[in-house]
Amino acid sequence: MAKKGLASFAGMLVAAAVGTVLPQSAPAATGTGSGFDFSFESIDGGALPLDQYRGRPVLVVNTASRCGFTPQYEGLQALWEKYRDRGLVVLGVPSNDFGGQEPGSTDEIKQFCEVNFGIDFPMTAKYPVTGADAHPFYRWIADTLGESKAPRWNFYKYLLAPDGTIAAAWPSTVKPDSRTVTDTVDTLLAK
Repeated sequence: MAKKGLASFAGMLVAAAVGTVLPQSAPAATGTGSGFDFSFESIDGGALPLDQYRGRPVLVVNTASRCGFTPQYEGLQALWEKYRDRGLVVLGVPSNDFGGQEPGSTDEIKQFCEVNFGIDFPMTAKYPVTGADAHPFYRWIADTLGESKAPRWNFYKYLLAPDGTIAAAWPSTVKPDSRTVTDTVDTLLAK
């Protein structure tokens, strides 16, 4: 049993290390609609409809404050600062789905992000991103890309093209400032 568990864990690590960049014209696997069809609650309260970003690329990332990948907040903020004037939106979606690594209240999460990383990109309230209770955006991600591309840990990244289709998806191991991310963002912004 222990060997089987280790093999499954090793397979999960290998799968998590590989990101997916989808061709702009790639059809949805089974999901329909657009990423701009969804709305979240803002970390400040009030509605945060993704439709307000139509025509701009949006990087949606499920985040957590007590994760080994939490330092990626720094890279997300740097990406936001580098590209926001050209149109990129970075959107953080706090979630406690993985290892209970985002146990705080909305106010605690906001304060943590601002104090420790100077985060000023848009953030949502805390949401589940997996399973039956997942926010509808994340259910759409799983329906569109397949369950294997749904978040398997914190800091999974989904890049929406300006038309709301999914342009790329990356696991936790791909840093926000990695060349694969910046090259894809540059390509979308050049169109």
